[in-house]
Amino acid sequence: MEENGRAGKIGLEGDADLQFLLKGGDLLKVKSSSWKKTRFYQLQEDCKTIWHQSNKTFKSNPTFSLEDIESVRYGRQSEGLQKYTDSSVEDRCFSIIFKGRRKNLDLIASSKEEAKQWVKGLEKVMNSMSHLNRQQNSEHWIYSCMRKADKNADNKMSLKELKHFLRQINIEVDDSYAEMLFRKCDTSNSGTLEGAEIKQFYDLLTYRKEIDVIYGKYAHTNGQMSSADLLSFLQNEQREPVSMDYAQKLINKYEVDDTAKQKKHMTKDGFLMYLNQEEGGIFNPDHKAVYQDMRQPLNHYFISSSHNTYLMDDQLKGPSSTEAYINALIKGCRCVELDCWDGANGEPVIYHGHTLTSKVLFKDVIKAIKEYAFKTSQYPVILSLENHCTLEQQEVMAHHLTSILGNALLTQPLGNHMPTTFPGPEELKGRFLIKGKRLNKLDAAFNNNTTEDVDSVSEEDEAAELKENEQKVKDKKSKKIKLAKELSDLVIYCKSVHFSGFEHSRDNQAFYEMASFKESKAMNLAENSGTAYIHHNMDKLSRIYPAGSRTNSSNYNPVPLWNAGCQIVALNFQTPCKEMDMNQGRFLPNGRCGYILKPEFQRDPASQFDPKNLSAGPWLQKKTVHIMIISAQQLPKLSKDKPKSIVDPQVQVEIYGVPVDNATKLTHHIENNGLNPMWNTNFQFTVHVPELALVRFLVEDFDAASYNDFIGQYTLPLTSMQNGYRHVPLLTKRGDVIPSAGLFVHIMVLDAE
Repeated sequence: MEENGRAGKIGLEGDADLQFLLKGGDLLKVKSSSWKKTRFYQLQEDCKTIWHQSNKTFKSNPTFSLEDIESVRYGRQSEGLQKYTDSSVEDRCFSIIFKGRRKNLDLIASSKEEAKQWVKGLEKVMNSMSHLNRQQNSEHWIYSCMRKADKNADNKMSLKELKHFLRQINIEVDDSYAEMLFRKCDTSNSGTLEGAEIKQFYDLLTYRKEIDVIYGKYAHTNGQMSSADLLSFLQNEQREPVSMDYAQKLINKYEVDDTAKQKKHMTKDGFLMYLNQEEGGIFNPDHKAVYQDMRQPLNHYFISSSHNTYLMDDQLKGPSSTEAYINALIKGCRCVELDCWDGANGEPVIYHGHTLTSKVLFKDVIKAIKEYAFKTSQYPVILSLENHCTLEQQEVMAHHLTSILGNALLTQPLGNHMPTTFPGPEELKGRFLIKGKRLNKLDAAFNNNTTEDVDSVSEEDEAAELKENEQKVKDKKSKKIKLAKELSDLVIYCKSVHFSGFEHSRDNQAFYEMASFKESKAMNLAENSGTAYIHHNMDKLSRIYPAGSRTNSSNYNPVPLWNAGCQIVALNFQTPCKEMDMNQGRFLPNGRCGYILKPEFQRDPASQFDPKNLSAGPWLQKKTVHIMIISAQQLPKLSKDKPKSIVDPQVQVEIYGVPVDNATKLTHHIENNGLNPMWNTNFQFTVHVPELALVRFLVEDFDAASYNDFIGQYTLPLTSMQNGYRHVPLLTKRGDVIPSAGLFVHIMVLDAE
């Protein structure tokens, strides 16, 4: 059952970097300042597993899969390497960062060249693996399951091995069905399946009736689809305004059979291939890159924002870490929070004040932010400072910010005279903005006037609020903090001020003066003065943060706040949850750049939009949304402890938007089938304000006795959804794609009568 020419399959035959990995070599593994040991690492022949020597006696198979790797970083770019190694070995170091909660693997090679070759080789193989399309992915998923099931490794499968294999691929069959399938494929009557018989067995298993039906309906040319047939399918079913030229491009790209390709025909295999690619996906490929106008003022965008960014876990005892900042920035987050306190040796630290969370140096966090801020997105990053430091350490903070961030730090308003509105994300590309207190008005940056200087500002932030709650401090006067001029001068477009009401803000506050709202206060304003809040946000920024009582770092629903035009709706990125799914969905389009242009009716001063009481207006574009949940493919098994348990999947479709649009519908569950469950269930939703609506597909394992278990989900804006027959990828709780799983749906969004 070996997959011959694995290197060929991933397009790397004879590649020197691949040969280097297959040969393997010794690396120094670093766990602490005292634990550094040499271990042998080697890529296995399957090109997707790394084997390493292990001294743990109980570890029978010390391997890890390339699929579990998040990224490979060259140099001392992990906390472990920075803490436990000297900068002299910088160019020999690299780290393997895993998805989920697995610890980083910190390694030192014997030379710079070798370290670079490990990094380059791993990235190359991982890249080739991820380009294997879903069709091949599912195929090699099946093959690896078959190899596991082939207990005695004779490349033949007995009935017993076959049953084990079916359990592996998440499908339960009764004995008579298994025997029937077995007999059907065992054409040589040898009592085992081998070679072509296994292939036939695989085909029977992966047969998709629904694709047959759709293909059959349009394949009018000797049983195949001609380019004209395909065009008719694209225009009528997929509702795509495309030309013959586009249909022929798809055939060239995805048809697997050369004879058919020459005739400009698409076979059923080619058709399935197309449906499994991004052109056949639910997410509109036109929205994959940055496509919105990025020259509007900054406050006209929703901005992906994180709260307590330094935490890996919860707020009472979780570790603080530079890794947490890297994770958030890589996910496209554009506003991170830094809780700064006095640290030892005159160096400020970041941690969650008055709790047992660990501390991390302010300067290390700024270095990590500089390194990772613009890898996912070029657009500006806002550093939201919560400053509890003495004047001396505030001066150190200002020094680190200016020396580490250099020219990227914005220290003057753009242009030569006092601005009246924000610049746009385009003008601020690659720049850092500081959000914090400022001693005077921004005009001082131009006219050298210092008359308004005060040397203290009131401290109204989350930590102060926590302290106040704990100690029931009634004396507000004690809540003044001294502010260093050096730090104050770095605050340009995001000056923190207290909110005293919409009228007060309108009459007294400059555009760059922004308030932070605790979630309960913000929800209340969004609920009871939606229109006023939207108008406030037309010329100012608002930041919302979770209540201090959420000690487990849970999240609130961001949707009502986006509905009210709030830009910086900060969530705990470290907590996998439905609310983070919504955040990931909201910021999925526009190149995942962390900025989404608000709808026109949230930017136009004449707008009377109120999310709660919808009147007639440009926001009202009532749609009827038909969603048919057809089938799912290869849903992962959930429980490692119960190898016999098979999922009973059910699908929930949720719409989140203005209150009248919120809705949830659920399919029935299907017993014991994660391989190819079919529902063919139709749902209909009415959506009044499509520009603010998100659609979430949730797949769960039905359990009559307790909570349903989460299998996977996918969230996207309604306006980025494609019509027709579409595959929906599924993501894990942490937001990673599950390689071979998916939903198959039919979507039709029509103007409502």
